[in-house]
Amino acid sequence: MKTTLRTKLLFLVQGVIVALSCAAVASAQGREPVTHEALWLMPRVGAPAVSPDGKWVVFSLVEPAYDEKDQASDLWIVPADGSAQPRRLTSNKVAEGDVAWSSDSRRIAFVTRREGDEVGQIYVLDLGGGEATRVTSIETGAASPKWRPDGKALLFTSLVYPNAADEEANRRAAEERKNQKYNVRTFDTFPVRRWDRWLDDRQVHVLVQSLESGAKPVDLLAGTQLVRSPGYSGRTVDTGNDELDGVWAPDGQSVVFVATTLRHTSAYAAVHEHLFQVSAAGGEPRQLTNGTLTYGHPKFQPDGRALYFTVTDDHDQIYALDRLAMAPWPWAGKPTVLTASFDRSVGGFAPSADNQWVYLTAEDAGLEKLYVVPARGGETRLAVSPPRGVYTNLQISSNTASPVMVANWGSAVEPTEIARIDPATKQHRLLTRFTVERTARLDWPPLQHFTFTSARGKPIHNMIALPPGFDPARKYPLLVVIHGGPANMWRDQITLRWNYHLLAQPGYVVLLTNYTGSTGFGEKFGRDIQLDPFAGPASEVNEAADEAIRRFAFIDGSRQAAAGASYGGHLINWLEATTTRYRVLVGHAGLVNSEAQWGTSDYIYSRELMNGGPPWEQSKVWKEQNPIRRAANFKTPILLSVGERDFRVPLNNTLENWSALQRMKVPSRLLVWPAENHWILSGEDSRHFYSEVHAWLARWLSGPSSVSAGQP
Repeated sequence: MKTTLRTKLLFLVQGVIVALSCAAVASAQGREPVTHEALWLMPRVGAPAVSPDGKWVVFSLVEPAYDEKDQASDLWIVPADGSAQPRRLTSNKVAEGDVAWSSDSRRIAFVTRREGDEVGQIYVLDLGGGEATRVTSIETGAASPKWRPDGKALLFTSLVYPNAADEEANRRAAEERKNQKYNVRTFDTFPVRRWDRWLDDRQVHVLVQSLESGAKPVDLLAGTQLVRSPGYSGRTVDTGNDELDGVWAPDGQSVVFVATTLRHTSAYAAVHEHLFQVSAAGGEPRQLTNGTLTYGHPKFQPDGRALYFTVTDDHDQIYALDRLAMAPWPWAGKPTVLTASFDRSVGGFAPSADNQWVYLTAEDAGLEKLYVVPARGGETRLAVSPPRGVYTNLQISSNTASPVMVANWGSAVEPTEIARIDPATKQHRLLTRFTVERTARLDWPPLQHFTFTSARGKPIHNMIALPPGFDPARKYPLLVVIHGGPANMWRDQITLRWNYHLLAQPGYVVLLTNYTGSTGFGEKFGRDIQLDPFAGPASEVNEAADEAIRRFAFIDGSRQAAAGASYGGHLINWLEATTTRYRVLVGHAGLVNSEAQWGTSDYIYSRELMNGGPPWEQSKVWKEQNPIRRAANFKTPILLSVGERDFRVPLNNTLENWSALQRMKVPSRLLVWPAENHWILSGEDSRHFYSEVHAWLARWLSGPSSVSAGQP
């Protein structure tokens, strides 16, 4: 169906009118409405790195711009006691990160690219004065530096060529591939893609760089049986990269890291990651853990007598909690799980400086709180519960009589800053305030929480965001926004990709529902989505909308819309196929054909677990919970959006959806972003995305309703 220029202009103008009317109300109250510019140009504070002596905190700060060449990203430092304002340490257009302190608290190592660098290298900066010095010049790049306890060498990782024994071999391999006359990708095992890039045969290795003049890096894994195994890789992180999480053993004579030898089986089995130990001189690594559990994130106790790490019982499970475990060091046998009875997943964790406790963060009903557990096991108890917001990137100084605990903290109306946490008073105070003055001018009320019991007897947690200039005597359309994952939750935290208040800005109440499968509500709640991927969660989303309309008189139940991305996009397509209660839908990166998604996504086995077997076995779930099989029911106007470089939910699914919608003559609009992946990351693309969403919603939410609220 063609969209005429007149129609395009009509719904764009409608969106502008709604936005301007809300802006006028907010202005009258002395506050500014939330705009894309206000959000996008807000300084972005990175993860803190606290010095071992507890005196300083280093962090990255991005000063954004819509044009990346005008953006600044530098390292800053602030006293941990808050006695002075933060100051800039570096000045470089290229981002700097992976900060690591030396044990004497005098130097930091970090990763960046400077003049002459084609890939990221490690630099060392003496905080007593002087310029940063490059300490690696490796062809394949360097990441994740860690200081040896004596301060004379650095551990780091690099993505190296197979069978390359040293730097010279890597250079030759790179040159050979650059000069080859053909261009083809060749694979023998799964997987072949991840997020937005094709995989190749390079492997992540752990290397050591001595700081002595003229020293060359030593690849600790080169030539080992471990890296020759067909399924060797590191731990896969959300960016699509492989990480080894390497840490020095307390005596500096060996390194503990995380790896798997099972990646090549990921088409038909769960991939488990284990802890390994390798000599600092190189040699065959020793595998410390075995079996069908997954281990990760090793950290040593400050006195070196224990190793802490996460353990996950994810064997043939769609979801499992990350639990905290400990083993005495030197390694002597079976680990002890410290949080076995704690029904929340461990986020970040840090052992206390007195070696008596381990502090950890965990999601809970939209927040991320601070908990504490005895270092040798016992009850996990709540330490600090912020009234709103989330703690992330927890760190504790290691060798001070009065330990310093820092983390990032932010909420849906307070961008992330660096906070110093005091468990004794159960409070925190900000060490940085880059965004405080700006956010105080914005009209964005804190999120409101509510919980109801679903028809299936489950407590379902929700939050609502209110529009600028909110007047409880008025009636507002309801915009239901569905989170991705599904192993995720709506958090009381600012997000640029799907910002609650920016979506609410034209004059909508935004409803955020943590449906079955969400994290932060216990392991069973997260697992209950297995074999019920869409019908159950969608029914809870619809029930939540009914409950919100019942509770809040300011919601106009005759004007409802729904939007979502990733798994939220999957659910939007299920709503398209199963209900006409919403006047309009918006879906980004959503599947419409779960069978096609199984074969083209960058991971597949978990989809078998979700649906009860591979597609050709045609379980009840594959047959009954696949939106494309119900395309005859497609009626609701829908805006589709997809990144052309998205390999998690590839473009083919959106194109199939578009074809079905056009075949059924459903009013629809298609946005294809050539340079984007699973998320819309560039500033200008993001700004245009929100303008399209606002205009599309305005087009269909204005005027009287022809559909009754609650209609199935």
